[in-house]
Amino acid sequence: MPEGRSHCACSITSLTLLVSLTRVTLDILQKLDPPQPAHWRHHLLVLYKKGVYLLHTGGKMLFWVLGLLILCGFLWTRKGKLKIEDITDKYIFITGCDSGFGNLAARTFDKKGFHVIAACLTESGSTALKAETSERLCTVLLDVTNPENVKRTAQWVKNQVGQKGLWGLINNAGVPGVLAPTDWLTLEDYREPIEVNLFGLISVTLNMLPLVKKAQGRVINVSSVGGRLAIVGGGYTPSKYAVEGFNDSLRRDMKAFGVHVSCIEPGLFKTNLADPVKVIEKKLAIWEQLSPDIKQQYGEGYIEKSLDKLKGNKSYVNMDLSPVVECMDHALTSLFPKTHYAAGKDAKIFWIPLSHMPAALQDFLLLKQKAELANPKAV
Repeated sequence: MPEGRSHCACSITSLTLLVSLTRVTLDILQKLDPPQPAHWRHHLLVLYKKGVYLLHTGGKMLFWVLGLLILCGFLWTRKGKLKIEDITDKYIFITGCDSGFGNLAARTFDKKGFHVIAACLTESGSTALKAETSERLCTVLLDVTNPENVKRTAQWVKNQVGQKGLWGLINNAGVPGVLAPTDWLTLEDYREPIEVNLFGLISVTLNMLPLVKKAQGRVINVSSVGGRLAIVGGGYTPSKYAVEGFNDSLRRDMKAFGVHVSCIEPGLFKTNLADPVKVIEKKLAIWEQLSPDIKQQYGEGYIEKSLDKLKGNKSYVNMDLSPVVECMDHALTSLFPKTHYAAGKDAKIFWIPLSHMPAALQDFLLLKQKAELANPKAV
């Protein structure tokens, strides 16, 4: 029971007991009729009447508070279901459509009737997507880390959308980079995920923003629970933390223009980018380059032990990608889009709540997921 309702219920119970006690006391005094001063019985009678009054008004107040809470809940639910109209004349631009969230989003929004412009990194990804969608969907090859490529693409999109502008920009392109302990890595290992996940996202946003402002549309940035908690070492987490900051400042800056900015924070999903085989291959490649001292500290079996831990966490991984696309859909089509969306049961139940907990609790739970070092004192 919520704290406010519990406190109110306790107060009413206390008043009820007080009134009952007062009534019993009056009855006893009347039966015994001892030589009591008249003012004693008068004070008890006044106290009894006040208790009855407070009990009556407290019950009414509780009734109205409950009614107000139910009404607010209904209105909040109803508000989230209100949708925009005429989506068939609206253009949306999605990055990272070769596979994963972006690919599913492009196919889903094409079926809904949007004019989808899907940006793919590879020709093969573009060809495969075209084969699964309507003639309305357009694809374009885009490397978000190439500034000239981004500028040319923005100009091409401008010619496509015309005076309608761009209703939706979905910044989905991203890479995990190398996921390994920090002291295994070099500056170059951090560079790729930060270039793609952060600078690429900013570059696309800045070039497309005039078109979104023209349509008073939506910007949707795909971040991660890794932007709320440093789950693994490497450049992925810093890039996603920075995306969260960019998203928040952009949301406030665009408020005056009628542009809504939302951030989606997926949990752990089974996608090509999160393939555990590729993650282990990258770790093994880095392991071969490590100094003897670091290898001694971690131990030869560290990667195998990490893999065992990873296998034990499979229950956290979401196999169905649709929750992320459903968040995109709400952010695109709701009259009242949310500022943040948590996608996936693990994000809602574990990662996001944990991000609000004290650092000591975060460290305790996250360190339990890591493999033990062989000899950390061998420095």
